[in-house]
Amino acid sequence: MQKFIKFVFTFIILIGLSNSTNAQYGFSHEIGAIVGPVAFQSDYGERHDFETNAGNTGYGIGLIHYLNFSYRAECNCYTPETYFNDHFKLRSELSYNKTNLKHYGQWVDKSKTSLTANQLRAMRGSTAVTNIGMQLEYFPLSIRDFTATIGSFAPFISLGGQFSFYDPEAYSTLGPLNTPISTPIKYYNATTNQGGTVWSIVSSVGTRYKLTPLSDLMLDLRFQYYFSNWVDGLNPDPKVYLENRANDWNVWLNFGYIYYLQ
Repeated sequence: MQKFIKFVFTFIILIGLSNSTNAQYGFSHEIGAIVGPVAFQSDYGERHDFETNAGNTGYGIGLIHYLNFSYRAECNCYTPETYFNDHFKLRSELSYNKTNLKHYGQWVDKSKTSLTANQLRAMRGSTAVTNIGMQLEYFPLSIRDFTATIGSFAPFISLGGQFSFYDPEAYSTLGPLNTPISTPIKYYNATTNQGGTVWSIVSSVGTRYKLTPLSDLMLDLRFQYYFSNWVDGLNPDPKVYLENRANDWNVWLNFGYIYYLQ
């Protein structure tokens, strides 16, 4: 969380610098905040299992900034109309999400009484991820028409990339990991509590709702794929345990508020 606070100040400074250039390049700015549940897909639990997907769910918060190419704030006027100006916005984001993790599914069912089942039930974990990055959002409908119509909707899709700082924790209530009492063979020397950095690709689908002339509400469903399998702190040998060969990823349902700077 301390990393996120530091990045908040950096993000605000970058917005200020960007705002000072709008007269030269002809665009306006929007700022906002997002919050919502995050379903983290990791090596904890069973693939394609509803209980796993529902149980390994955390929260996310973030600050967002948009470059609006259809409007020039310094002259209170629209820019020359082009398809790009009327259908695209550039979104910058600083976000933080945290999820507590455990094993769910058939292998930890109460009916299972083996040592391995007890070890799996005792395993716990969490990961906290700070993301900073950009997305290009595409609005199929006119941005100008949406801006001028209170109560209208503006659906969008987006694609972008983020640089992430992750901080995992893995442990067992039976004792230290990597011992015969606490750890299934599958997870021997396959855990870490060391943080790191990773790139990720982000794609979203959502919509805006025009609340007032200078503010929007937003609903945004995001898919984020990390180019690492260590984000959750677990990484069993993917050549042996094929069910764990996929990298970590998450799905985040965002609820947001956006304000137009004048």
